[in-house]
Amino acid sequence: MKAIVVGPEGPSLAETDIPAPTPTEVLVRVRGAALNRADLSVAAGQPHGPTGGPGAIPGLEWAGEIVAVGAGVSDFHPGDRVMCSGAGGYAEYAVADHGRTLPLPANLSFEVAAVLPVALQTMHDALLTQAHLQPGETVLIQGASSGVGLMGLQIARWRKASVVIGTSRSPEHRVRLPEFGATLAIDTRDPTWPEQVRAATGGRGVDVIIDQVSAPVANGNLQAAAVLGRIINVGRLGGGRGEFDFDLHATKRISYIGVTNRTRSIEEQRAITARVRADLWQAIATGGFSLPIDSRYPLAEAPAALARMKANEHFGKIVLSV
Repeated sequence: MKAIVVGPEGPSLAETDIPAPTPTEVLVRVRGAALNRADLSVAAGQPHGPTGGPGAIPGLEWAGEIVAVGAGVSDFHPGDRVMCSGAGGYAEYAVADHGRTLPLPANLSFEVAAVLPVALQTMHDALLTQAHLQPGETVLIQGASSGVGLMGLQIARWRKASVVIGTSRSPEHRVRLPEFGATLAIDTRDPTWPEQVRAATGGRGVDVIIDQVSAPVANGNLQAAAVLGRIINVGRLGGGRGEFDFDLHATKRISYIGVTNRTRSIEEQRAITARVRADLWQAIATGGFSLPIDSRYPLAEAPAALARMKANEHFGKIVLSV
């Protein structure tokens, strides 16, 4: 099969063997794969959890048709249209654990479906399982113009949050955040942004913060949070080390929770996927959640697609057609 393989000179199109599914996996003919930030590390030859390094195939999410199933798989069959999360999606064929595989609603194209799994799993876990968001509470999504951030806005509104605030440093991106559920879009380069959040929440601060930025906004998050607020550290795109006001953290009795998929067991990952399906599937099937496709590239041009992501030029998702 053709795949994007990481070599000494970076990622490039190459011929490699079609993977064989283990007893708990499905083999999928990939029709569309979506880019995620973690792909940049894999493409640079860096380890990412159990994957990565020379010879790795990037790609955390894709959609296509099942062509074979492992001996222990009974919930999927050859010919099923599916979307998956896992590793190795920048290829004509990829394997996924059956518990990280979701059936495609009939009205979803492969391209549309390919951009959904990681965002749905990440933000459902962050907002509902980790933050325990309740109807009527208020939410701040740091880095809201990314695909995962845009999904966070939508899940917060689906959960009936009363105020949903999204941040972006791009004025062009901020103007679009209300399309995806934001009631307010703010620029964290403005030093008054924590005051803007408190003003939007009647002076009490925000109940839940989903942080994809970390270091540059860490203390601002503490200032913007309500007493007994919850901060979920999902990403550290702006820096993994920085100042932290421990006294303010304690004074407000803030719960600060870190999450990553890299240390989750397959059982934990299956449970996240099952919760997404149980809670959101009807809305997904009727088009209640969607992500804008910023740009499309053929598989062979994956390096150019990765360069666009690295330059942070995109709004929404970048897709590879396979």
